[in-house]
Amino acid sequence: MSSLAEKQIWSADTYERNARFVADLAGDVLAWLSPQPGERILDVGCGDGALTARLADLGANVVGIDASESLLEAARARGLDVVRQDVLAMDYSGSFDAIFSNAVLHWVTEPARAIANMRRALTPNGRLVAEFGGHGNVAAIVTAMRAAAHRHGGDADLAAPWFYPTPEEYSGLLRDGGFKVRRIGLYPRPTALPTGMQGWLETFRAPFFRQFGDQADAVKAEVVALLKPSLCDKAGNWTADYVRLRVEAVAV
Repeated sequence: MSSLAEKQIWSADTYERNARFVADLAGDVLAWLSPQPGERILDVGCGDGALTARLADLGANVVGIDASESLLEAARARGLDVVRQDVLAMDYSGSFDAIFSNAVLHWVTEPARAIANMRRALTPNGRLVAEFGGHGNVAAIVTAMRAAAHRHGGDADLAAPWFYPTPEEYSGLLRDGGFKVRRIGLYPRPTALPTGMQGWLETFRAPFFRQFGDQADAVKAEVVALLKPSLCDKAGNWTADYVRLRVEAVAV
């Protein structure tokens, strides 16, 4: 498989059009964070800075990191302090009172390494508050893509490159990485898709469809058709079968 087919590429414009709900639905995890004026907060996977800006508006001193230059350009346009960096490569040491992350850590397939770096970045008793895909997230969508891959001779593993842990699994990783878990849980959150299933697939799983070359659009249409009976209502409104893992932990 070519590296192009496997690589997730982010576009600020596409993200704004098809995935604005990611930031819009982050109220609960922001409430868990409860940022205080003057706190030093690292936003891991800040994207276009929509939530980073909300933290700054609440008086926190926020630094955002992300791996996508396109998204970072949008964040800089908001006047935010952001850096192009990967959580697996960051080398902060005792620099932050809290780490915040929304809808990012399921993309990190080396969670123990990410946890170690986040623990290192925190002050003693600093807290980690995050929400990301948990066990069972987008199960129907992934099953439809896997079925299409088997039918057309594609790589089914490209349907689900994510890490979707159970609370027990992630709690164990956090404890091993130097954290005490305060609270953690799975939260089913059926999520309306304003631009439909096709918009979601194009934003989040373009690498899966690139492997089919000239047949990509046909395979995408097949996946949409497979999902329509279960995730699209009679009025044509689409919903994604999201399950989120939300956690608050403290560095010990």
